[in-house]
Amino acid sequence: MDFRELEKKLVTFRDARGWKKYHTPKNLAISAVVELGELLQHFQWASNEEILKAMEDPEKKEAVADKIADVIIYLTLLAHELGIDLGEAVARKIEKNERKYPTKMVEK
Repeated sequence: MDFRELEKKLVTFRDARGWKKYHTPKNLAISAVVELGELLQHFQWASNEEILKAMEDPEKKEAVADKIADVIIYLTLLAHELGIDLGEAVARKIEKNERKYPTKMVEK
């Protein structure tokens, strides 16, 4: 699913439930941060090795995937409310990063 399809599906889902009135830019940004905090709870106090080991448990992996999805959902709806095309924004940011952090030729 591309960004446009995702955005359309999320807006349709939201609007069918009458939630648009709650989805102001401020509320969506706050909600994204709240969900990101909940995602971080899965990693708090764990080493990278422990986190990767935990992802072998399908239930734990699904819980983390759900939190990542929640963050993406809120950010997609925020971009929609602000008139930002996510595909264009991501492509533009990649180009900026490529200019800012060019690859260096490594001599053999």
